[in-house]
Amino acid sequence: MARPVGIRLETRGPFSLRAAAEFGFGPNEGRPPAFDGAMRLAFPVDGGLAYAGVTARQPADDGPVELELELHGDASPDAVVRQVARVLSLDHDGNAFLAVADADPVLGRLQRAHPGQRPVLFHSPYEAAAWSVISARRPSAQAAVTRRRIAHELGTRFTLAGVELDAFPQPAALLEVGPGPGLPEEKVARLHGIARAALDGELDVDRLVELGPERAIEEVQRLRGIGPFYAGLIVIRATGFADALLEVPEAKGLAHAQRFYGFDHTPTLDEFAALAERWRPFRTWATVLVRLAGDHGTA
Repeated sequence: MARPVGIRLETRGPFSLRAAAEFGFGPNEGRPPAFDGAMRLAFPVDGGLAYAGVTARQPADDGPVELELELHGDASPDAVVRQVARVLSLDHDGNAFLAVADADPVLGRLQRAHPGQRPVLFHSPYEAAAWSVISARRPSAQAAVTRRRIAHELGTRFTLAGVELDAFPQPAALLEVGPGPGLPEEKVARLHGIARAALDGELDVDRLVELGPERAIEEVQRLRGIGPFYAGLIVIRATGFADALLEVPEAKGLAHAQRFYGFDHTPTLDEFAALAERWRPFRTWATVLVRLAGDHGTA
């Protein structure tokens, strides 16, 4: 394996690495590791061939926002940095998101309560689809154990700032997964279907972006075992659309919107969509912030 490569990644607008590391997403939802000054990522790189391990550090919280990245693996550094930027939502201008608060003082207060907070995405739509199958109808903690087992057996291990972390297997390797604890034959068949779809390019980020969120959500529902809820997760929480909305109700998010915006009832999906019009072109970001702030008990 090649020697680590050090790269600096400048961002546009405020960004907090601590907030990103403590976000909790995908298999880590609700149980993010304690932040020790570094955020560690291990993942299959877009394209289906290589793996990457990344240690990210933020030298200072004030002044120009810049991350120090230490890259491990044989993948192209440009490809890895591009994927990290997408995962951390650094491929958009954070200052533009702050400007949305001009039309929504409530959102502005939430932004100030959670400075530098941006959505943290799955490493890829492929990984999000695999997690959707693994976690369906199971407590997320149990599903995370199954995911870690698959990554350990079929993926690649990195040592990142003293911590060992396994990257989830590339699609070709995932085709080798068989039945086991937490993986009955039906789930194995669904994972194999996702692996084949990824190998055929159906889950490529560029393809889904070109389709747009609505059509992409329709397309991924062709995958065996993927319904409307998980289709939204794959497209919106893994592809990087900053201005899209889920097409199925998300109970906690709607309840938090009721509290923050003073509804006398839980808003319907249509009422939430009408509220979200003031958040364009960052409806996804604002929705995530409302959900996160509510989960944190923000006043």
